[in-house]
Amino acid sequence: MDAKEQKLRLDLAAAYRLAAMFGWEDTLYTHFSVRLPGEGEPRFLINPFGLMFDEVTASNLIVVNAQGEIISGDAKYNPAGFTIHSAVHNARDDAHCVIHTHTLAGMAVAACEKGLMNLNQISAEFHQQVGYHEYEGVAFNLDERERIQASLGNNMALILKSHGLLSVGETVADAFQIMFYLNKACEIQLAVGQMSGLSSIDIIPDKLASYVSGQFKKVAHERQIVWDAWLRKLDRIDPSYKE
Repeated sequence: MDAKEQKLRLDLAAAYRLAAMFGWEDTLYTHFSVRLPGEGEPRFLINPFGLMFDEVTASNLIVVNAQGEIISGDAKYNPAGFTIHSAVHNARDDAHCVIHTHTLAGMAVAACEKGLMNLNQISAEFHQQVGYHEYEGVAFNLDERERIQASLGNNMALILKSHGLLSVGETVADAFQIMFYLNKACEIQLAVGQMSGLSSIDIIPDKLASYVSGQFKKVAHERQIVWDAWLRKLDRIDPSYKE
């Protein structure tokens, strides 16, 4: 195993552990992946099915190719996870990392007809940068991949209606922070709805939301700084993800 793959394994395992800390788990379901470097068809790391997020380590991640063949590792993967992640990795060269969650807030917003609303500074970051994918049932059908790709487009996130959230990034740091704040925006929307029923709220105008989104793009490099801080926190609490 070369140094690049080992670093990606460490980062992806850390993402699972941090997600467990943040309460993003859905028992054994949902999944994060990262593409491995190299020429030819995409190969990516993903979690072995059967492990909780706090059991994932750098060494027990498995390698899967675009056809769903296990290249490395002795465990199975979630077939719906393969459909979703292979769809993105096959279509977006810049989407090295893909994170998919079923959080309460994310699934609540995924059930809203209006989707994510411009309610606050955090949600404004995602203005016109979130795609929407119509629900087709559990993602066992590989034919759905083309429609997932079309729904995501060039966006940094996707709301899978009646399902959950998805983020993409050039690095694990990028995708993880995008998911962190996308989920937070959903949490805020859920809280606002509980207070007001979303009937008497202030919406940030599209022009201002577009400006705010541009402001966030200028500081996107800070995602790595935040990621490094999260890794230090994780190392203080439980560094066993490195095993």
